Amino acid sequence: MNLPTLERTSLPFNPTSSSHRFVASLMAQADIQFNGDRPWDMQLKAPGVIENALARGNLGLGESYMQGGWECDQLDVFFTRLLRAQLHQRIKPTQLIYHALRTRLLNRQNAKRAWEVGEKHYDLGNEFYAAMLDQRMTYTCGYWKDACTLDEAQEAKLDLICRKLQLAPGMRVLDIGCGWGSFMAYASEHYGVECVGLTISKEQADFGKRLIKKGLPVEFRLQDYRDETERFDRIVSIGMFEHVGHKNYRAYMEMASRCLKDEGLFLLHTIGKNLGTTVSDPWIDKYIFPNGELPTLSHITDAVETLFVVEDVHNFGADYDKTLMAWYHNIDANWSQFKGQFNPTFYRMWRYYLLSCAGAFRAREIQLWQLVLSKQGAVGGYKRPS
Repeated sequence: MNLPTLERTSLPFNPTSSSHRFVASLMAQADIQFNGDRPWDMQLKAPGVIENALARGNLGLGESYMQGGWECDQLDVFFTRLLRAQLHQRIKPTQLIYHALRTRLLNRQNAKRAWEVGEKHYDLGNEFYAAMLDQRMTYTCGYWKDACTLDEAQEAKLDLICRKLQLAPGMRVLDIGCGWGSFMAYASEHYGVECVGLTISKEQADFGKRLIKKGLPVEFRLQDYRDETERFDRIVSIGMFEHVGHKNYRAYMEMASRCLKDEGLFLLHTIGKNLGTTVSDPWIDKYIFPNGELPTLSHITDAVETLFVVEDVHNFGADYDKTLMAWYHNIDANWSQFKGQFNPTFYRMWRYYLLSCAGAFRAREIQLWQLVLSKQGAVGGYKRPS
């Protein structure tokens, strides 16, 4: 993992520098100090960190952290304070203009590029994700309404989806972006349905064979969603729409409409953003989810027009904060078993990923939506289960 070298020609923090004074004044608005004594304060360890952040935004800030240029005991709180104060809206890094144009103009999620995220992120190894996730290997937001543990929150989410879809024995269900098959396994075990799952991760597809060996009526297809043509009673997509991209939203919904029977229901579970003017985070795009893009609600409603009726919208984005913190504590507790596989830079990258995202959800900067869609409108109206 090659990172730019931090500049080492000055002290880590220079109170006489105009850029340092500017950033310190911004940080004060979020009650964050440089080299302060609170756990959310930013401890500068090397020169160039502030300049890197001003020039390259979160890409510079994140890479400096990966290199050990700064520390923070509570990164989640640091980001919550930073984002609640809207400080990221006050800095416009000039070096990211190309990234913004590329995000807006190119189709970075076309059929060829769509496989990149599977290879770079989801194929890190089943053992690594097993150490981080719940027992069912569910890599999406849990539902913590009545849950106390990660396992309970994930099972509650899976059951909520099954009830929202009104599953019944004998139905055939398509899972677009099925992950390791946690939904398919749960739905087939508890609701007697048959499931077909689409994934672009070879590791996930290989893991899915274990479910098939248990005799569950599930099938993993290693293919792009655009290639699916079969028709199903129900469709679900849990945490995959973030990889579709705005230039493909309509094609995605057309595929779902084509594959859903006329009286069927489609549940879309996706992270979303508040502002349509923002682009994908450059650090997340480079190191975590290549070519990822968060939709707004208007992106989704525009894409479903004439294809689906929006029956229900449910936001429980605050629950992703708890989910990410649980994943972080699991990785932190089990890190010793992966030291031979991943270097310290990877650990710092993963820590930054999980805790910065937890802070973003806690700050309500990003959301988690579940939408229930029907093709013709549910006769008599749709009732969300409690």
